[in-house]
Amino acid sequence: MTEETKKAKEEMENAIKELEQQYTKVDEQPKHPGWVTIAEVFNKAEMSHKTDPIFENMVFMLGYDFSSNIYVIKGDYLTIVDPGNDYTALMALFDLDYQPEDIKKIVLTHGHRDHAMGLFELLNYPAIMENKDIEIIIHEKGPDGFKQMIKETDFPLTFVKGGEIFDLGGSEWEVIPTPGHTMDGISLYHAPTKTAFTGDTILPYGMADVDDTAGGRLDHYMVSIKELLKRDIKNILPGHGVPVVSAGRRVIEVAYESVIAKILEIEGDISWMDLAPRLVQKGLLEEAVYCCDKKLVGDPEDLMALQLKAYCLTDMGRNPESIELLDKILAKQSNNPHALLGKGHALLGMQQYEESMQYFDDVIKINPDIKEAHIYKGMALYFLGKYDEAMDIEVFRTEFAEKFKDELEKKSNE
Repeated sequence: MTEETKKAKEEMENAIKELEQQYTKVDEQPKHPGWVTIAEVFNKAEMSHKTDPIFENMVFMLGYDFSSNIYVIKGDYLTIVDPGNDYTALMALFDLDYQPEDIKKIVLTHGHRDHAMGLFELLNYPAIMENKDIEIIIHEKGPDGFKQMIKETDFPLTFVKGGEIFDLGGSEWEVIPTPGHTMDGISLYHAPTKTAFTGDTILPYGMADVDDTAGGRLDHYMVSIKELLKRDIKNILPGHGVPVVSAGRRVIEVAYESVIAKILEIEGDISWMDLAPRLVQKGLLEEAVYCCDKKLVGDPEDLMALQLKAYCLTDMGRNPESIELLDKILAKQSNNPHALLGKGHALLGMQQYEESMQYFDDVIKINPDIKEAHIYKGMALYFLGKYDEAMDIEVFRTEFAEKFKDELEKKSNE
């Protein structure tokens, strides 16, 4: 974990503890806050924050012991996101101005008991049992035993994969598949308010454990977080802990960085530019670019970060972006052989073979021992149809041409 990640995580943990204390401190004895509106939580967290009206129509119960957070969206009907595992929470809800028969949809972010078992408490209420008109929404890869239990209740059951849009109490939410903690994890995203229900995929203070008994996988976890990072998410409604206002993206980034550290089996502090090459070795180029970007935020002219990012972008097929970075280096160091080599490689990827060769020639003049310059020049010649000239380059002929001859011929015929 980098020093920056560690500091951000500590700051979030302290902020969350302070917010939780606002809810639980009554004289000398702690007391659970009970059901509160999301607007109230957000206003306490950020005094100047003007909440969207949708948050006035959302209430939640902070999870404790063996129950997750429980959320209710009010509209023409009630939607529950994760019914938890605490029947007293449901009793408290119905002691307020809510009626069991007004619940029409229940969404489960995943099938863990602390999030899901309250479903069966709800379905046993007489008014609910009589109508059987609650739609239950879960991922298709939810636990088989749990799905069978739901089917036996005869309530409508909707399986999702991801990408679906659901109207929940008058607002539209996108289903995002977020496996990793479990195989059946989903998040819900409301673009107008930049808000996401994230279950246990994103927690306010880092990453959840990977439950391999429920199909959880660390590589899936990373893909899921990257999917969330593609959205503009400011507010997080997590499965545990106090909801996060405004700092949603940073919270997701901390989870991303925690997963990266877990994959690399890193304990303790490490710098961004010590982390990035290790990610490259693992083939995790997007993650290496992420680390370079973090370094460049603090030092936009760092040549190592610029160069490594450019090399990664070339390998990812993002050649114009790579060239833009390499030109920054060459503007300061016109004879930098690694920048020249990188630009030639990027031009080669753009099928600008003639232009690429001048950069390989420049590298060879500066340092003829850089083998890649000879190999890439041989490739450029081969693609230009200058086969004899390409084969005259010994290192290309002996170490590259025979191995990749079929591939080269295929590309030259495209």
